[in-house]
Amino acid sequence: MNHLPSKTKLFCSLHNPISRKRAAEQNCLSLLQICNSLPKLLQLQSHIFKLGLQNNPLVLTKFTSISSDLNAITYASSFIFSPYVKPLFFDAFLFNTFIRSYASTSDLKHNALYLYCKMLSYGIWPNKFTYPFVLKACAGIGELKLGQIVHGSVLKLGFDDDSHVLNTMVHMYCCCDGGVENGRNMFDEMPKWDSVGWSAMIGGYVRWGLSCEAVELFREMQVAGVAPDEVTMVCLLSACTDLGALELGKWLEAYIERENILKSAVLWNALIDMFAKCGDVDKALSLFRSMSQRNIVSWTSVIDGMAMHGRGTEAVSLFEEMKKDGVVPDDVSFIGLLTACSHSGLVEQGKGYFYSMTKEFGISPKIEHYGCMVDLLCRAGLVQEALDFVQRMPIKPNPVIWRTLITACRAHGELKLGEKITKELIKHEPTHDSNYVLLSNIYAKMFSWEKKTMIREVMVKKGMRKVPGSTMIELYNEIYEFVAGDKSHSEYKIIFQMVDDIGKDIRRAGYIASTSEVLLDIDEEDKEGALNRHSEKLAIAFALMKTPPGTPIRIVKNLRVCEDCHSATKFISKTCKREILVRDRNRFHRFIDGVCSCKDFW
Repeated sequence: MNHLPSKTKLFCSLHNPISRKRAAEQNCLSLLQICNSLPKLLQLQSHIFKLGLQNNPLVLTKFTSISSDLNAITYASSFIFSPYVKPLFFDAFLFNTFIRSYASTSDLKHNALYLYCKMLSYGIWPNKFTYPFVLKACAGIGELKLGQIVHGSVLKLGFDDDSHVLNTMVHMYCCCDGGVENGRNMFDEMPKWDSVGWSAMIGGYVRWGLSCEAVELFREMQVAGVAPDEVTMVCLLSACTDLGALELGKWLEAYIERENILKSAVLWNALIDMFAKCGDVDKALSLFRSMSQRNIVSWTSVIDGMAMHGRGTEAVSLFEEMKKDGVVPDDVSFIGLLTACSHSGLVEQGKGYFYSMTKEFGISPKIEHYGCMVDLLCRAGLVQEALDFVQRMPIKPNPVIWRTLITACRAHGELKLGEKITKELIKHEPTHDSNYVLLSNIYAKMFSWEKKTMIREVMVKKGMRKVPGSTMIELYNEIYEFVAGDKSHSEYKIIFQMVDDIGKDIRRAGYIASTSEVLLDIDEEDKEGALNRHSEKLAIAFALMKTPPGTPIRIVKNLRVCEDCHSATKFISKTCKREILVRDRNRFHRFIDGVCSCKDFW
């Protein structure tokens, strides 16, 4: 057999159209691989046209992928879906790259769904890699009906046996309002469970405030013998944070160490946040100090923790340390800092930091920052200055700011002003029940019982109810929840008796019930009885029954602690010789020997 000389082979190869095209393709792919800027990408686009590769699926897909890495996916879309490129050469791989890129954006997820529809209109069949990206986009958009339509397509095309598709389906449902039950049904029907599916379902429960269900599911995960990963741990720590379940949080920390689960910055930050918000801020600070690399989230978490505990001076010191460490504060870290100043009465420092946002760091204050400043002034009793500040704001105050002012008016005796603001707020928010409760409380402070009764009648007529207070407490690895007047507990009679006994003890010590907040037109004795059944008093009584003398008590309340319960808890801490830590909607209150850490900046 005759063989061509090597030089002849090379000559033929260079002049073979197929070989030349393949060489051009490889050259273009190599150039795209090392492309690291938008100007270079624009040059490569011209290069693609010059080489006639604008209809090459491999090149188009690589161009799309690199565009995504350079945050230029919209530019890639305008090029590839232009008249210069023939759809005849499009394939599922190209569309998957586009859909994945758009699904990963913060504000263009709807484009992923648009391209999915375009893909179908071109007669290109999706594959099992398509649907996780499409479902991720649905999760980001959060529309349940849209997700259900995609779910139908998954079933129709037979991809409902792929674990990756099923896990993303669970995640999608858990991200949609009203979809968590669908997610659980999907999860229960899965033929095989892995840590991704468990994490998706646990995370879904946490996302919608169903933290008890998240913890229960984790226990099922342990029974099933599935090892949790870092994502599972982050979700569970968020559940502990929500529940105030410190002991469970400590167990999870030990589990992470025992199982050598990778401690990423996200997991470190979740641990810091959990300990701070479950009442052990010193442990949070210790973890923060032991981190080898801290990011802005780490600093913000520990500053927020100090703020919640009323340790404003330490929060300010940490903020200054952060700046010295070369970490530039962002708008979120300033919210934590201003909150710390507010909860500790550091008025002048708070003002200085607020104005430094723009002058020193070029950060334009958002409504949250203005809200912090109003709160700062209100807590310090500077109601008129707070009102002047609101009237000078360059952006329209939101209802939260107005409600902060109203609460301050009531607390500091500016009752007519509070009445006026509340009436205006009701005009703009006629269906918001808390506005009517605020007005009712102002009338109670003014001893205007007829007007207070009238507000109650209006609420009844409109079908409104005051949000019931609830309190959670963790005892011996169980979470107990109490609501006002709760009779659901098997020992409620004993708990009620304990509350009555505590009431007698603290009255002998000087406690006087504050009955003006009770939203009922009843006599004083009955009002005091209603106060005596508030959820935090039931939880504290239960803890006193079930724990040894001297044991600290930690409770979590869904609302701001009321004036009467705040006063009563001071006396309970003294008469029962217990440290009582209360986390309400705004902050922590640490009661020791009749004194609260908030120093009445609450």
